[in-house]
Amino acid sequence: MQEQQLKTSLPENAYRELRNGEQYEPVMGPNQNPVEVTPYSVTVGILMAILFSAAAAYLGLKVGQVFEAAIPIAIIAVGLGQMRGKKNMLGQNVIIQSIGASSGVIVAGAIFTLPALYILGLDAKFYQVFLSSLLGGVLGIVLLVPFRKYFVKEMHGKYPFPEATATTEVLVSGEKGGSQAKILVAAGLIGGLYDFIVSTFGAWTSSLSTQMMGWGKWLAANAKLTFGLNTSAAVLGLGYIIGLKYALIIAGGSALVWFVIIPLVTPLLSLFDASTIGDVLLGMGINPEGLATPEGIFKEIGRPIGIGGIAMAGLIGIIRQAGIIKSALSLAKNELGGKKSAADEPRTQKDISMKVIMTIIVAALVATLFFFQFGVLNNWFQTIVALLIVFVIAFLFTTVAANAIAIVGSNPVSGMTLMTLILSSLVLVSVGLEGKSGMIAALVIGGVVCTALSMAGGFITDLKIGYWLGTTPKKQQTWKFVGTFVSAATVAGVMIIMNDTYGFVGENALVAPQANAMAAVIQPLMTGGATPWLLYGLGALLALVLTFVKVPALPFSLGMFIPMELNAPLVVGGLVAWAVNRHKNAEQAKANNNRGTLIASGFIAGGALMGVVSAILAFAGLNLTLTGWAGSAYAEILGLVMYAALIAYFIWHSRKAKIGE
Repeated sequence: MQEQQLKTSLPENAYRELRNGEQYEPVMGPNQNPVEVTPYSVTVGILMAILFSAAAAYLGLKVGQVFEAAIPIAIIAVGLGQMRGKKNMLGQNVIIQSIGASSGVIVAGAIFTLPALYILGLDAKFYQVFLSSLLGGVLGIVLLVPFRKYFVKEMHGKYPFPEATATTEVLVSGEKGGSQAKILVAAGLIGGLYDFIVSTFGAWTSSLSTQMMGWGKWLAANAKLTFGLNTSAAVLGLGYIIGLKYALIIAGGSALVWFVIIPLVTPLLSLFDASTIGDVLLGMGINPEGLATPEGIFKEIGRPIGIGGIAMAGLIGIIRQAGIIKSALSLAKNELGGKKSAADEPRTQKDISMKVIMTIIVAALVATLFFFQFGVLNNWFQTIVALLIVFVIAFLFTTVAANAIAIVGSNPVSGMTLMTLILSSLVLVSVGLEGKSGMIAALVIGGVVCTALSMAGGFITDLKIGYWLGTTPKKQQTWKFVGTFVSAATVAGVMIIMNDTYGFVGENALVAPQANAMAAVIQPLMTGGATPWLLYGLGALLALVLTFVKVPALPFSLGMFIPMELNAPLVVGGLVAWAVNRHKNAEQAKANNNRGTLIASGFIAGGALMGVVSAILAFAGLNLTLTGWAGSAYAEILGLVMYAALIAYFIWHSRKAKIGE
C-alpha cells in the first residue's frame, strides 16, 4: 500500500525547505527503474515540439506573447496515456513534456531578435534562423547542466518554481486520478473557459484599468497616473504559486515606475526650456513624442531603467554565484582528470558526464565559429570576437536566467538580450564592424545568446519537474537536444512563411514588439545614433542600492521591466494564498494550501491550453469577437464582476479542503 502511495503522490516535503538531516525522496525512487524513453514517448514529444513551436511562433509574432508550452503538453500527455488505458506513464510523460517544451523556449529566443532583420530591411535566410536557434539552444542545455544540482536540489524549497509546480501537479494528478485529479480538471476547465471567453469573444474585458472611469482618464492625461490589472485566470494562479512575498517585491518595481517615475516625468521636463528639451532627450536616446501617455513614458523611460536593473542584478548574481560557477568548473576539471566519477550517483542524480558536456560545448562553439565566419561575417578576427561575446555572456547569464524562472516563472530574456545587443554592438563597432553588416552580425549574435538564455531558463523547469518526480536527469538532458533541433527547424520555417505572408513592416504587419525594440536599440548603435545610457545607469545604481538594503534586485527590476497590469494580479494571487492559508489548525491550513496549489495549477494549465486553441482559431482566420460589446463600458463592468467571482471561487473551494485528502 505504501509502495503504491509513493508512486502516485508527491511527498509532504516537496515544496518546503528540508529540515536538518532530512532527505527528499521523489515519487519514482532512485532504486526503481521506471519506463521513460520509448518510441512512443519520443515520437509524441517530437510531435508536440512541432505543433507548439508553430503555434507559439504565430502567437508571439502576432501579439508579442509566447505561451509556455510545458503545461499544455503535460495535459495532453496525461490525456493520451489515459485514452490508451496505460498505467505507470509518469516517466514517459515527463520525457514527452521535456522534448515538447523545447518549443516555447526556442521560439522565444528566435522571435525576440531575428525578425528585427526584416524590420531593418535586411535579409534573413532559413539557415541563419535555424542555426542561430539550434546552436543557442544547444549551448543553453550544456551550460545549464553543471548547475542542475544547485538549483533543483541544494535550493530545494527556497524557490517557488511556479511553472514547474503547476506542470508537476498536472503529471502527478493525472497519474493518481481520484479527487485530486477531479479538482485539477475542474479548475482547468473553469480557468481555461474563463480566459478563452475573454480572448476569443471579448465577452468581458481582459484587464481592468483606472482609465475605465472619467477620473482615471483625467489622472492619466494630466498627472500621467494610471493603474492596470490583468484579469487572466492563468496569471491569478501564477500569483498564488509565487506567493505574497515575491509578488510584493515584483509589484514594488512596478509601483516605483508607474506611481513615482512616470508621474514625475512631465513636471520635471516642464522645468526646462521646451525648445531645447526635445533635442536633449533625443541626445539621451529618448523619443520625446513617446512621453505623451503613461504607457509611452513606461516604454521610453521606465523599461530602460528596468533593463539596467536586470543587467546589474545579473552581474550581482554572477558575483554572488561565483562559488557555484567555481564548483561546477571544479567538478568538470576533476571528472575530466579522472579524479571523480558519477558512477556511484543514484539514478535520480545522474547527469550527462562532464566529458560529454565539454565535448558538446567545444563542438557547438566550433560550429558557431564556422556559422559566424561563412554565414554572417567573413572576417576571422571579427568572428572570433563575436564567438567570445556569445560564450562569455551566455555562460555568465545562464545562472541569472535559471534564477529568474525559479523565482517568478518569467525569464527576463528580452532584457538580457537587449544588454547583449548593446554590449556586442559596442565591441563589434570597436573592431570595425558597422552599418548593415554590423546589424546583421549583432542580431544573429543576439539570437544565439537569447536562445541560449531562454533554453537555460526553460530547461531548469524541466529538470525541477524531473527532480520532484524522480526522472533520470541524463535521459531528460539527452533527449532535450532532439526537441531543440525539431523546434529550431520549425520556428525558422514558420518565421519565413509569416514574413512572406504578413511582413513585419507596413500596414497589417505582424507586431513582433520585442524584435521592434531590438531593432530600435541596435540601429543607432550601428549607425551612430543615441543610446539611453543614463537610464541604464540609473537602473544599475538602483539595483546596487536594493542589494545593499537586502531587497532582491532581480524580481524588483523585473517588475520595472514588465507592464504593471501583468504584475498587479500576482499580488492578488498572493493575497488569495494568504487568505487560503489563514486557519487556526496548522493541518487544515496545509490541506487548504495543497488544494489551492492544485486550483492555481489548473488555472495556469487551462489558460495555457486555451491560449493554444485561441492561436489556432486566429491562424484559421476566425474572428469571433462580439463586435460592439467587446471593449464597451458594460464589458468592463462585467470584467470586474467576473474577476471578483473567480477570486471568490478560488478562496471558497480551497478552504473546503479536507485534512489528508
